[in-house]
Amino acid sequence: MQTFDLQTISLILLDCTCTPSIAIPMSVPIHSHASILREQYLEYGFLDGLCKVMWQRGELMDVLRSHTDQSGYDLLLEARGIQRHVQLKSSYLGAKTARQSINVRLAERPSGCVVWIWFDPHTLEQTSFKWFGSDPGQPLPRLPEKIAKHSKGNADGVKVARPNIRVLNKGAFDTISGFDALADRMFGMGQKTVFGG
Repeated sequence: MQTFDLQTISLILLDCTCTPSIAIPMSVPIHSHASILREQYLEYGFLDGLCKVMWQRGELMDVLRSHTDQSGYDLLLEARGIQRHVQLKSSYLGAKTARQSINVRLAERPSGCVVWIWFDPHTLEQTSFKWFGSDPGQPLPRLPEKIAKHSKGNADGVKVARPNIRVLNKGAFDTISGFDALADRMFGMGQKTVFGG
């Protein structure tokens, strides 16, 4: 009997082109019950789309993943001599999310940026992005002074401040239509290179 770990199963599911025999109705609150798995799927889809664009341009991109949340980024992407420390956020189409919480440590990283993924809740297709960042090689723009608070109160009912987290309103982000435009913003346009050339 073959066994697979959860990450392998996730990759198999992403690669499956057949129609699933059991469909999960969207009335089931899957987005709350499987939110961590959903975030992993969105990260896989994000890397799939961006890696394909870079490959088509003849650009090699290194991908490193942070397994902790303390440094302010999820991914370290490097291409064309540019490092991008990327914090990923996500919202499904129709969500009323008006702000995101950003770790101040992201500003300490080379060319830090925030990519806010907007996706179809039924298919997880990534339809557009919100971008907060600077030109390649430049530091993260200045974060606002507003300090985030914990969403739940402590024993006294007080929502304690989170000194390393800033609140960034939706209006501070630029809208980006797809992976091609996102690759331009992250790594510059440049000319295509030829493998082995």
